Amino acid sequence: MLNLNSTIDLDFKQFLRWWKRELNFLIPEKIKRLINDQQGFLIITPVGNQLALAYSCNGQLEPMTTLDRNESAAARYKDVLEKDDRLAKAKVILRLTNHYAIQKELSLPAAAKENLYQVVGYELDRYTPFKPEQVYFAVKRLEGVGEPDHIRVMLILTTRDILNGFFEDIKAIGLSPQLVDYEGSANDCDNLGDSYNLLPDRLRQKTEKLPRIIYSALITLTCLLLAVVMAMPVWLESQTVNALQLKTEALEKDAKKVKALQKDIDAMMDETRQLLAEKSAAPEVILMLNTLSSLIKDDTWLSYAQYSDGHLQIQGESPTASTLIAVLEASDVFAHARFVSPVTQDPVSKLERFQITVDVTPDRKQ
Repeated sequence: MLNLNSTIDLDFKQFLRWWKRELNFLIPEKIKRLINDQQGFLIITPVGNQLALAYSCNGQLEPMTTLDRNESAAARYKDVLEKDDRLAKAKVILRLTNHYAIQKELSLPAAAKENLYQVVGYELDRYTPFKPEQVYFAVKRLEGVGEPDHIRVMLILTTRDILNGFFEDIKAIGLSPQLVDYEGSANDCDNLGDSYNLLPDRLRQKTEKLPRIIYSALITLTCLLLAVVMAMPVWLESQTVNALQLKTEALEKDAKKVKALQKDIDAMMDETRQLLAEKSAAPEVILMLNTLSSLIKDDTWLSYAQYSDGHLQIQGESPTASTLIAVLEASDVFAHARFVSPVTQDPVSKLERFQITVDVTPDRKQ
């Protein structure tokens, strides 16, 4: 069952080594040869008083020859080098047998993984019969699960006298070892990123800076390309959003203008409807006067007429003012005719003075 509470042990250096191997895999062989003068590995293994030479490349180990550990070794190796120019560009590895080196598996607290070399060096006389100043040693972490809260490591060591002696013999041949390991825990030549090295720093050959610079440049370029690949979609989306935002703002301005025009049109329509309503509510004056003239007989005359708020008020004299009410009521234009003051008789003309108010009904006129 998956334990979500377990701690993730992320080795950043191991990740970088893996990344370097992947980048190295992508580089064509011709370009590798241009940037790296060294090709393959010359593995030197001590066998008694002789040194056995073998060439390793792409996982294939090819035995070559043996050299005596004396003054003739340099001349003998020169002849071998003339016959096989691959050796001139090969990395030199000194591989010790179990006659000259030993290994021992240790179980250490997990807290020691950050400083394995220092921890083992401090306790070396407890793990082996040697003191730190007597040997060269290396520590290699092993895979697999050990005791709880412990890690498994492999301790490989050889005495300083033995390694110094072999180193001087190889130097006398004209070679300079870059790495020393033990055949019982031999390093993977195709993956030296995880390798250990018994050779002390003071004896190691200085590596050329050009391959390191090129690998660093490739890693930097890859990081930049990765950043561009990750940032480009975001940048394009941002540009699209900005363009859409500008279009939206322009559309919003147009929409505001349209809304303002629509508001003006609605106001004008409201005013027009109101005017039409008022016009429909008010009767035509000419129609009202023509109707009034046709209803009133010639013996009746008007001295005053006023129209206001749908009411028409008339004043005048008539021989029979009381008949005017019925006459006005019979019209399609007038309704609710009534006297607003008592009818009186003019002493001179003997006619009845009247003051009548009548409602004007536009619906009835239509």
